[in-house]
Amino acid sequence: MQLTTSAIEAAHALLRTRLQTASVVVDATAGNGGDTLFLAENSPPQARVYAFDIQEQALAETKRKTAAYSDKVCCIAVGHERVDEYIAEPVDAAIFNLGYLPGGDHAVTTTVESTLPAVGHMLEKLSLNGVLAIVAYPGHEAGQEEQQQLGMLLAELPRKIHRRTLSAIES
Repeated sequence: MQLTTSAIEAAHALLRTRLQTASVVVDATAGNGGDTLFLAENSPPQARVYAFDIQEQALAETKRKTAAYSDKVCCIAVGHERVDEYIAEPVDAAIFNLGYLPGGDHAVTTTVESTLPAVGHMLEKLSLNGVLAIVAYPGHEAGQEEQQQLGMLLAELPRKIHRRTLSAIES
């Protein structure tokens, strides 16, 4: 029997253990709110979950899906490259689910110009033993470029410091 795991399921599995004791959690690309909901459901009640997106439609859906967690979820209507302007404290767990908004305008997509700085900021903000999951979709032009550029960026990180990040992209 063959088990199939989607990239999102793998990312959630990577984050799940760290979320149990997390204080600050980030969904860098809120999209339709699925990842934000996962982060809110799997982090302690006192944790703060930040969700970033540039599309009002995405944030409205994220707020709707996470209404039961409105005391801990903060939706921010800016691009993920500005995460450092909104979060001062160390980040325990974060996810980037790149690409375009499912059901939205596919012309509006994450780009290497915003994603690389955002990932750089997030790596700087990660707490000791913090976990970062990145899901890229190379099936469209912008996604293919993001995957290539992220691969180069992450390959240059010191393995001793970022071992969990690197092990996730190598498997």
